[in-house]
Amino acid sequence: MLKLTLDAIELVDAIARHGSFAGASEQLHKVPSTISYAVGKLEEQLGFALFTRNGPRVTLTPAGQEMLKEGRWLLVAAGHLESRMRQIATGFESELRLVHDSLIPTSAFNDDICAFEDLNCGTRLRIGCEALTGTWEALREGRADIIVAAGEGPAGGGYKAVAVGSLEFAFCVTATHPLAQLKRPLARNDLLEHTAVVVGDGARSLSDRTVGLLAGQRRITVPSMAAKIACQSAGLGHGFVPRACVRHELESGILVELAVQEPRADETFWLAWKPEHMGEALKWWRQRLARPLLPGILPH
Repeated sequence: MLKLTLDAIELVDAIARHGSFAGASEQLHKVPSTISYAVGKLEEQLGFALFTRNGPRVTLTPAGQEMLKEGRWLLVAAGHLESRMRQIATGFESELRLVHDSLIPTSAFNDDICAFEDLNCGTRLRIGCEALTGTWEALREGRADIIVAAGEGPAGGGYKAVAVGSLEFAFCVTATHPLAQLKRPLARNDLLEHTAVVVGDGARSLSDRTVGLLAGQRRITVPSMAAKIACQSAGLGHGFVPRACVRHELESGILVELAVQEPRADETFWLAWKPEHMGEALKWWRQRLARPLLPGILPH
């Protein structure tokens, strides 16, 4: 009988990701002592250690690293097999993964999520968010079934997409920022003299995408548009932000919009999916979200 089961691989994977038995226990909904016992039993059966203990922190041994390198592929393959089996039996996938651009809060999809849950179809819903190209990458690499993403998708195709709206961008700073004192459309050299605030691209393998950033520009990189707006509202830098996201800041005077010689073009957002293995849950979400989403879906 094989000593290494999918449950064992999943256990080791959770511990490795969190770096401790306690962290893994929260993900697996088990007490840390149960996790510790299970790992000890597995190591005893295998005849070698999977983790090096250093107090509450644990790290993978070389043998453990090798196990996970192949084991994670087995977990993915088993998940795909389960989904295909369930889809054949019921038409609905075992899990549907929706990934949206980090500019959009997950709460913006609450009505859609409620409507999907009312189907009571048995499909687990997993929602994530990525910044810029990271959303497209999640679809390309199979970490998402359907996405709401900004900008054009990567070359190579393999997916279908429909436009679901666009956003206008305004160049904003605080009223006390030196750029606000120039009283004229800002040139490239004006912007280079001051720090820009940019959203970091979430892509891991695709080329990073930078928007509105000049070569050699001093910058502060933040994880989301909300963080970018907060930084600019605190006077930490300048940059383009979606007009629909800063209505309050503009109306209250926290931010002021400045004219620039090189304005940023509107950003198109896309609903995209891979057409193969089109289950009923993916069909539902494709039809549900194929509507004008932006800017209306953003909180006011």
